[in-house]
Amino acid sequence: MPTRQAGRAVLAAWLAASIVSAQPNLRAAVQAWVASHQRPIVTELVELLGIPNFAPDRAGIRRNAGHLRGMLERRGFAAELLETPGNPLVYGELKVEGASRTLLLYAHYDGQAVDPKRWTQPDPYVPVLRTARVDRGGRDMPLGGVTKFEDEWRLYARSASDDKSPIVALCAAMDALKAAGLAPTSNIRVILDGEEEASSPSLVPAIGRYRDRLRADLMVILDGPTHSSGRPTVVFGARGIATFDLTVFGPRTGVHSGNYGNWIPNPAQRLASLLASMKSDDGRVLVAGFYDGVAPPGREERHLLDAVPDDSGRILEAFGVAAPERAFPKLQDALQAPTLNVRGLAGAHVGPTARTIIPDSATAAMDIRLVKETRADALLEKVKAHIRAQGYHLVDGEPDDAARAAYSKLARVAVSETAINAFRTPPSDPLAGGVVAAIQRTYGAAPVQLRTLGGTVPIAPFIDALGFPAVIVPVVNFDNNQHEENENLRLGNLFDAIVTFAAILRMQV
Repeated sequence: MPTRQAGRAVLAAWLAASIVSAQPNLRAAVQAWVASHQRPIVTELVELLGIPNFAPDRAGIRRNAGHLRGMLERRGFAAELLETPGNPLVYGELKVEGASRTLLLYAHYDGQAVDPKRWTQPDPYVPVLRTARVDRGGRDMPLGGVTKFEDEWRLYARSASDDKSPIVALCAAMDALKAAGLAPTSNIRVILDGEEEASSPSLVPAIGRYRDRLRADLMVILDGPTHSSGRPTVVFGARGIATFDLTVFGPRTGVHSGNYGNWIPNPAQRLASLLASMKSDDGRVLVAGFYDGVAPPGREERHLLDAVPDDSGRILEAFGVAAPERAFPKLQDALQAPTLNVRGLAGAHVGPTARTIIPDSATAAMDIRLVKETRADALLEKVKAHIRAQGYHLVDGEPDDAARAAYSKLARVAVSETAINAFRTPPSDPLAGGVVAAIQRTYGAAPVQLRTLGGTVPIAPFIDALGFPAVIVPVVNFDNNQHEENENLRLGNLFDAIVTFAAILRMQV
């Protein structure tokens, strides 16, 4: 019998026997296993982080996908690559004898781009171990030879937190259960996305081709940071996102600021005024109708929000900010409303190349975070209406001579092709409640339960198309610098994640 088939036969026997076995103290059993296997767990993560994973790098993505397929196969999954018009999906399936439900576990293996010059290490794809956050005096530690890792140590690399460590934690949870003579209580399907950071354009189109492989009773999304308290966390939804560039046009080319200042309108200053008109000083969006349909949470959801520990002081201190915006002094309340954010500004030259000119244009890169009650197309139209109300004529491309002659104020809103709407599962959903109960049984205390995650998981169309509920179980540290330089993972979060995922794999509902 081939080696792989033999391994699956052994696994099948283990699954059949362990389903009926008495369950030991799951948390103690998994923690003991983790304590004695820290080195191989961290080594597996370091190896995975060493493979560059920027979505447009097709060769690097293929290496990641093949490596991940092998990781799943070693845990007894029937694994394969599901081809798409873009990057492949890594798929694994584990059938459990006697299981009456199926969990679909989602994570992503692509990462954001890197600018090595902005990192405090030579190569963001070569992990560096530090005793603490680098901005808090963390010292570099040699990775080789370490067998005992402290919880507060940090592993620095692109995708250390977003989102490769949850994949490794899931695999380690499977190993820990096997060592304890336990099996999952659900059939398990795993889908690993190679384009999440690019809004997953190939994920929904793949449903038509692979629908039978993707059916499930509940999706569990392994992404995002835990609550800042570090307690186990379950999230019932995530905000969506729409992105666009807002450009205000000035003269056809940049002109001398001395010769024409006070006479030729400056597009950078006009853009600043236009942006200021969109939000009040206290942070509330002033675009007409922006909050339409966003009703206050009901009594049950208000109770859920109020039960979240308020850790505002720690978060503000970690990010070096004195106070939040006055419109939403409580973070959980802020997450229930859509946002209008300026994520970047560009206009002519700054720094050593700065010139004394009135620039030809100025651009703000912007994003809107959507909640369940709002839709991308509707809010984008409201933003456009606001711009027109400030006296601007909107053009689709570069303004031509006729437009320049006819309109004194010209702007363009260039919307990204892919917008992702929000999703939210009712906390009363039985299987969502089963995840909460499994974690509570394992830890002896209820997890922090969040109505919605502030960030976006591009999964709402996928959930809508397949028609099942979804929850997010984030496990990485809240101060992980995801999407930024010096992304990092607190190793204690990695070790705790293995316990959390083992609990979900053994859920009883």
